[in-house]
Amino acid sequence: MFVPSGKKTEIIRKEWMFKLVGKETFTVGVSKTRATINIDAVSGFAYEYTLEINGKSLKKYMENRSKTTNTWVLSLGGTDYRVVLEKDTMDVWCNGEKMETAGEFVEDGTETHFSVGDHSCYIKAVSSGKRKEGIIHTLIVDDREIPEAVE
Repeated sequence: MFVPSGKKTEIIRKEWMFKLVGKETFTVGVSKTRATINIDAVSGFAYEYTLEINGKSLKKYMENRSKTTNTWVLSLGGTDYRVVLEKDTMDVWCNGEKMETAGEFVEDGTETHFSVGDHSCYIKAVSSGKRKEGIIHTLIVDDREIPEAVE
């Protein structure tokens, strides 16, 4: 089974005959997030596949996740990286690995410093000044602002 992330990532492999309809539950990532793929017969030989993450549809899960995380995708020295900030814990993840970070208060907010390879990185958090928008997080790598990924 592969996750639709632009790159194929093998999540689970079983040597077995499978039913044409039904569901298969498995875990994804370091956090062992529960996922279920449902296969339903629609008509004749047509089938519908749906993916649920933690009991929610993929769409609903992604909507909730976008509220609680910021994601940046960048390439450094020919290597692709995905940096994710979990806003509720301020944990920083890079390519699925939790990064060691150091927080610092600065004049207009906070900076969370970490390294990717030999590249100096930090996530700057500043108030938007608007209650509805909240805090704005910006990734800076080697003194260059990285645009947030559109998922």
